[in-house]
Amino acid sequence: MHLQHLPFLAAIAGCVVQPVVAMPQARTQEGSEGTCEKTKVAILGAGVAGITAAQALSNASVHDFLILEYRDTIGGRQWNKPFGKNKDGNPYIIEMGANWVQGIGSPDGPQNPIWHLARKSGLVTEYSNYDNVTSYNKDGAADFSALFDAYDAASEIATQMAGKALAQNIQDSTAKTGLAVAGWNPKFNDMEAQAVDWWSWDFEAAYSPHESSFVFGYAGSNLTFNYFSDHDEFVMDQRGFNIILKDLASTFLAENDPRLHLNTEVTNITYSDHGVTIHNKDGSCVEADYAITTFSLGVLQHGAVTFHPELPPWKQEAIHKFDMGTYTKIFFQFNETFWPSETQYHLYADPTTRGWYPIWQSLSTPDFLPESNIIFVTLTNEFSRRAELQSDEQTKQEALAVLRKMFPDKTIPEPTAFMYPRWTSEPWAHGSYSNWPPSTTLEMHENLRANTGRLWFAGEATSPTFFGFLHGAYYEGLDAGRQIAAIMKHKCVNAKSPKLRECGPRKHYETLHGTTFHSEYTMLNGWAVDSFVDNNPDEEE
Repeated sequence: MHLQHLPFLAAIAGCVVQPVVAMPQARTQEGSEGTCEKTKVAILGAGVAGITAAQALSNASVHDFLILEYRDTIGGRQWNKPFGKNKDGNPYIIEMGANWVQGIGSPDGPQNPIWHLARKSGLVTEYSNYDNVTSYNKDGAADFSALFDAYDAASEIATQMAGKALAQNIQDSTAKTGLAVAGWNPKFNDMEAQAVDWWSWDFEAAYSPHESSFVFGYAGSNLTFNYFSDHDEFVMDQRGFNIILKDLASTFLAENDPRLHLNTEVTNITYSDHGVTIHNKDGSCVEADYAITTFSLGVLQHGAVTFHPELPPWKQEAIHKFDMGTYTKIFFQFNETFWPSETQYHLYADPTTRGWYPIWQSLSTPDFLPESNIIFVTLTNEFSRRAELQSDEQTKQEALAVLRKMFPDKTIPEPTAFMYPRWTSEPWAHGSYSNWPPSTTLEMHENLRANTGRLWFAGEATSPTFFGFLHGAYYEGLDAGRQIAAIMKHKCVNAKSPKLRECGPRKHYETLHGTTFHSEYTMLNGWAVDSFVDNNPDEEE
């Protein structure tokens, strides 16, 4: 998934703390009456952006920081749970959230930093072969190959069109519009074409083409898959995907490190040009010179945390302008693998409803979790929310009915294990990852990214170049941490430096324009894919 599913960072200044192998553990935060714990920088959230922000501070010799995390572990939307049983009677570990390293890079080119961390941790992954897909309709197996070819041909044209629109500052449209002009315009009643449309767009974006930006929908994918590579790796490491983040954290956080506050729910943030105070549900509070919120876009949209003063209108508008998608994987374990064991993906075209239990992915194939008898189906957005509101049993029976149409010659048994997350109901997430809506300019996104006083924002949603991707969160956390460290040390560097960007408050726009001038696509606004990128996360200046 992207969790599933835009780099632009300078090298990290300063020295590195001597690595500590032991993992940080939960610490009980004890508030004292009327007294707040004091720190230089408060980092709100221990997902990818939060941990890389802390890494950047540590590398710049800023060690006076606190990380406040809602859950009992670091990892954010890199979230796993035990499921089913293996031959020894022990559960498998499956990923409820982020599940792919997308665009890993090439030997002679830039490397995706998530893939770099994955290799350092020895993460167990397997190549996602999107050509290894079998298609089905209500009568069983069917051949959609001509439709796949037609979409790919149109998408290639659309990619060039979107790039031209970005470079020439042409008005954005929906991805559906761009694809239609390029030659892909599936009829509403051609359900096989609609299934291919879902597989080719929604499966990545979590939103449909008519709900997605043409320019930035393609830009996000192009900058990942063309800049790094079009090679995706599926994670099935039984330690969990978040082991890479735990290993990274262990290089600057000691076991039981008092700077890591787990099980801490932030309820209010009071901010100004002079500092930030964070109030928590347990009555404790933290006073900081600066704070970095890495909350998901969904958390910000749901008002789960209040702000004092209220966020300015330009900030509120940006928060509510962008979309938070929901991407739900529904896991089944059976007593046998009754589906083709060599096939990775199984695409279903429902006769009446686009996106109805459409893509099934086998984990029981060779090189994944062989003989696990596990398969999962992915839903997005309105069908994700629908599944969240109904019972597990209702969802299970609907999905089993689809399997019986896909494999009419098989007897489909009840699963031995069944589970799925309810992402929009998780108070620390309220969704899976963000999506760039149509006719939304870079200026509007800069307002989402901009700081308010000494309160900074970071995460996959604030990355203009890698919007919605894990590596977007990685770069945004590093950028916020590095910039705050430079401001604190009065070392904002010259923009002409070959590696480092000018630091300081991020720009926002009180007045928005219909398009954004091409000159605004700069490093200072978080947009660049060039030699400024820190392609080696271990390299220090």
